[in-house]
Amino acid sequence: MTAERAARCGLIAIVGAPNVGKSTLVNYLVGAKVSIVSPKAQTTRTRVLGIRMEGDAQLVLVDTPGIFQPRRRLDRAMVAAAWDGAAHADAIVLLVDSAKGLDADTRRIIDGIKRHAAEGRGAREVILALNKVDRVKKPGLLKLAAALNEESLFTETFMISATTGDGVADLMAYLAARVPEGPWLFPEDQISDMPQRLLAAEITREKLYLQLRQELPYAATVESESWRENEDGSIRIDQVVYVERPTQKGIVLGKGGARIKSLGEAARKELEEIFGCRVHLFLFVKVRQHWGEDRERYRDWGLDFDA
Repeated sequence: MTAERAARCGLIAIVGAPNVGKSTLVNYLVGAKVSIVSPKAQTTRTRVLGIRMEGDAQLVLVDTPGIFQPRRRLDRAMVAAAWDGAAHADAIVLLVDSAKGLDADTRRIIDGIKRHAAEGRGAREVILALNKVDRVKKPGLLKLAAALNEESLFTETFMISATTGDGVADLMAYLAARVPEGPWLFPEDQISDMPQRLLAAEITREKLYLQLRQELPYAATVESESWRENEDGSIRIDQVVYVERPTQKGIVLGKGGARIKSLGEAARKELEEIFGCRVHLFLFVKVRQHWGEDRERYRDWGLDFDA
């Protein structure tokens, strides 16, 4: 940081409906994987911070769970975490799937942002980012942008692809220029605040979602039960995959244990890339019928059990 320019730092909340690409965008902005991604909606369960240095500015990016109409306790806690992340941000980036447009969830989010602003607990500004622009022709994009800007809510509009990176550099430059002056909140080389044990569990949960898709919808969670650093520099991680019913245990294990072996192999390879060392990963599957009602588990995720 030069002596002539002051440090700047800001909290940027990335909000949007489920599966619009929030985690993909945060990972792209950070330049490393800090949040898991899958085609399933509501993959992100808790608030994830990604940290990006851009010149003298530190952007603290909050990847929030998708905001949708909650039905279960876990749904309510996830939506509450998303709104909490937005309430404490210097700026909000509302990410919209260009192909879906102004759907019911996005309409609900816009109304919520306006309501919070009227109550004096909104961010300084709200930026609109139309994502997945490669899937929509330009006239359709312009029409959607015009319709959304009629809300008189957004200070700037960007058209991006979080997957390819198109337009993302412009969004990042804008955010870096707009965050307020102030000391950095994290060391310059830190990219996330997620504990390694939780990140390891999330990576394995991502592999579950990617490999099982519709076979195991939201009925599983993963916990890192033990973590040991060995003298040779490798790490031993024991994880438990919790499912709700015995039949689901069979799905995760697969015929002759083939599925659990495949899941473990995929997770292990990615963890070795992330941690930069050899990883010995051991997966176990247990049935816990109402794991979604365990107060302690919500605390570990940073979620409000009573939301």
